[in-house]
Amino acid sequence: MFKLLGGLSVYFKYQEIRTDNAVFRLHNVFTTVLLLTCSLIITATQYVGQPIQCIVGGGLPTHVVNTFCWITSTFTMPDAFAREVGSEVAHPGVMNEYDSSQEKKYYSYYQWVCFALFFQAIMCYTPKYLWDAFEGGLLKTIVMGLTSGACHAEEKDKKKKVIINYLRMYKKRHKMYAFRYWGCELLCLINIVLQMWMMDSFFNGEFFSYGIRVLGYSEIAQEDRYDPMIYVFPRVTKCTFHKFGPSGSIQTHDSLCILPLNIVNEKTYIFIWFWYIILAVILVLLVLYRLIIICLPSVRPRLLQARSDSISRKSAEIVSRELDIGDWWLMYMIARNMDPIIYKELIRDLIEDIGEKGSPSA
Repeated sequence: MFKLLGGLSVYFKYQEIRTDNAVFRLHNVFTTVLLLTCSLIITATQYVGQPIQCIVGGGLPTHVVNTFCWITSTFTMPDAFAREVGSEVAHPGVMNEYDSSQEKKYYSYYQWVCFALFFQAIMCYTPKYLWDAFEGGLLKTIVMGLTSGACHAEEKDKKKKVIINYLRMYKKRHKMYAFRYWGCELLCLINIVLQMWMMDSFFNGEFFSYGIRVLGYSEIAQEDRYDPMIYVFPRVTKCTFHKFGPSGSIQTHDSLCILPLNIVNEKTYIFIWFWYIILAVILVLLVLYRLIIICLPSVRPRLLQARSDSISRKSAEIVSRELDIGDWWLMYMIARNMDPIIYKELIRDLIEDIGEKGSPSA
């Protein structure tokens, strides 16, 4: 197990050049690793331990009934969750189906949980994959190793000149660079909302209210409450097995089945519920923040100065005014990766270059 989980450490390797922000990485890296970890744990539990154990009688082979109930489905009686265990029902949700006033509630999704989590991990990693393809190492090429001020003055000046020439040559050609990144951030929000809807459908409409019901569980009177986690992920269920008797007549065997794997499933999805709600709120705020950057140019100088304290407010205003939103975003991202002192000198040289091109003699 530790060897399997250790392989996920590659997602947390240090990046010398950061082309995204912390929220983007929370969605694309942390959430992907979280889902893959849960999938591996559930898969290992499923194939190393016993995912289902049924109580059988009548000379039936135990492993046959276990396999049958696992690959088909088990069920509970919904109105049995509200009845007293030990006197009215044997276990929460388990009672004679002829005494129930509601239809059976079948459970088959526990077979697919590990695959669903793996598919969700792929969906969470998709925005990062797309952005890496779009970005193509542009920022790393522009920074040219100027992440540290420990370099020769001649080499530093030469690289700064190359950057200035690049910005002059490709001025106003970075809008797609910025909008593709912001589009990937929007895709993160769409992905989280879509996944929550998919999980709600996967659990027969139980996911959206899952965390709320778990939070409200302790506030309900003891005699009136039942564990909502048991309702979504029952630990004891029923399974009906039919076979032919000695005379060829059909015999029906009613079995109680214990699902130890649902102990892991219920804890996994309560954590995922809270994490997805938190992440969705953060992503909504991030998208609103990007809209402010796009619609209100007056905030860009403040953000640029906040990103790099080494430059003055006046310099930030000149750069933000003379560059369009794509070039501004590129300068903002360069500030995140370049040494502050070198970045200050770069801004100074850029302003001088802008002044020369804007002069009558230019």
